[in-house]
Amino acid sequence: MSEHFGYSPSFKRPAEILRMRCKRARSDAGAGSTDSPEQSGSSPTCVRAFSPEPLSGAQNHSGVGIKRRNPFAKIENTYSSKKKRLTFNDATSNPEDSDSSGITDSERDEESSSREGTLDLALSSRLDEAQKQEYRQASSQKSGSLSESDVLLEEEPEDIKSSLLKSPQATAPTAAPVCTQYPADWSLKTRLLLTSPVSLSWAEQLKAQEEAQGLSQHCRAQFSPLPHSPQDPRSCSDLRCAFQQSLVYWQHPSMPWLSLFPRINAERSFFGKSAPWAHDATIQQSLMTEWSVSLSSLYSLLKARLCPYFYLCSYQFTVLFRAAGLGGSSSITAFISPTTRGLREAMKAEGIEFSLPLLEEERRRREAQKQTIHQEEEQKEQEVTCSKLRDTGDGEDHDEDDSDEDSTLSWLKEMGVQDKIKKPDLHTLQLHKEGHIMSLDHKPESVICVQGLHTFTLINFFINWKGVVASSGSQAGLPPTLLAPCAFRGATMHTLKSRCVNVRSQVGSSYQNISSLEITGPVLPSSVHAILTLLRAAQKGNFSAALYTHTPTAVMNIHSTKQQVGEASVELSSCGLHPASIQQLQQPSTLGKTALTHITMNNCSYTWKN
Repeated sequence: MSEHFGYSPSFKRPAEILRMRCKRARSDAGAGSTDSPEQSGSSPTCVRAFSPEPLSGAQNHSGVGIKRRNPFAKIENTYSSKKKRLTFNDATSNPEDSDSSGITDSERDEESSSREGTLDLALSSRLDEAQKQEYRQASSQKSGSLSESDVLLEEEPEDIKSSLLKSPQATAPTAAPVCTQYPADWSLKTRLLLTSPVSLSWAEQLKAQEEAQGLSQHCRAQFSPLPHSPQDPRSCSDLRCAFQQSLVYWQHPSMPWLSLFPRINAERSFFGKSAPWAHDATIQQSLMTEWSVSLSSLYSLLKARLCPYFYLCSYQFTVLFRAAGLGGSSSITAFISPTTRGLREAMKAEGIEFSLPLLEEERRRREAQKQTIHQEEEQKEQEVTCSKLRDTGDGEDHDEDDSDEDSTLSWLKEMGVQDKIKKPDLHTLQLHKEGHIMSLDHKPESVICVQGLHTFTLINFFINWKGVVASSGSQAGLPPTLLAPCAFRGATMHTLKSRCVNVRSQVGSSYQNISSLEITGPVLPSSVHAILTLLRAAQKGNFSAALYTHTPTAVMNIHSTKQQVGEASVELSSCGLHPASIQQLQQPSTLGKTALTHITMNNCSYTWKN
């Protein structure tokens, strides 16, 4: 082994090993016919290069085994460098020169073995191809005729993959649906933050004529057509008038030094402010009288479909009244959130029928789960009973179980102590029964829904119920705030506050100019829709809006319990809203007990988060 420099054996396939063994058997037969060790040593068929082990069955006259060739050796690996390959080629090409240069017999044997190795490699490749062809024929006969697609998948997988990659139908992504409208959101917003890469400066510093025209259009419920894509929004008078029109809302009561929205958990905003009605019963009575007239006026407008909706914001709850035909309901609907057990008991005492939609939905879900579990348990019990009947053949075990249950129920009577045990009174049983209902107080699940004629009873209930006004604290004696998108008796016109700011935001490695518009105040659902519609035209269909929701009103997107009707069943063209806003608010909300938090428009297509 040491005399052959660069020896590096490699792994052979099993087929090649079998071929080597057959060849060794033939060479052993040739070696056995030799008479002298000289002849055996000089024979190229007997002596093999790189043979570390003796040849099986072949021995010389001295009893020492002749070395055989290593089947794992590869002749190509014995000459690694180019210089040695050139030397090997020169020696094989000129045998006379090699003899003259003093080449020994062992080197000649190595040369002949290398030639045999080259022939063996060619033969083994042909044998492998023949074996593969036989295997394919056998598998095709066994499994039947393959389909054309199977042959392609088996023989040309790379071609198929490349064709799929090159196919435009395989690589083209599916187009996302274009949403031209976002779902209806009945929650009140306290703040809107609008951002766009296009300047929003057209929405600030309105001219006196534009402001007056916007207010006039709002009072008369007139809506001028807007340009689809104005070149210069700042010089478009119709666009700026429509923006002023979308900021208007109506409120009662109105006190310039007080912010009367929101009212829940707003004691800090009332602290330290002048409240002349707090200790004067006459002023409180006057405020409540005017408030009752305004509430009655609003309900009359709502019933006549001249007002689409309005909000009643108290210090402990918020009420949304919707006209018939909005939200998919066929009748007037009122949602109250959050509620307490005291409010619900007072409404029951007045004969007002209401429902707890979220609680009823949870009950239905639990009942469905219990029903499925009960059915599974019944099936298991029937299987166990059938197996017992097969084993015993009678029902003695069931009789014993019934007798055991009777004995456990009557053991107190047998001991004579049933009269000494204290039984729970009716009040305790009632509290235990309504414990889960009381735990809903001040939670979103406590929202209640009133429909139909009971909404009129609810209006009278709020006018006469003392709990609608706080009896102590910073809001004592102050009636709830009424908010509506149209005018009503005793209401004051207000406008939302807007402020435009230009900022620089980092996008990747560079900075980009982004214009922002902030709108604060009680933003009504119709105002949100009108503002976003204007931005769609002015900002060329690219903007984003962050919406800050008044938390108690987020749950008002749930469905009412009554049967829903179509959009055209109720006529609402005289309610004072834009036809597009009416069409959106007529759709049943799909948000459930959540509200929209972000709305983004990209290339005139809406995306939103809730």
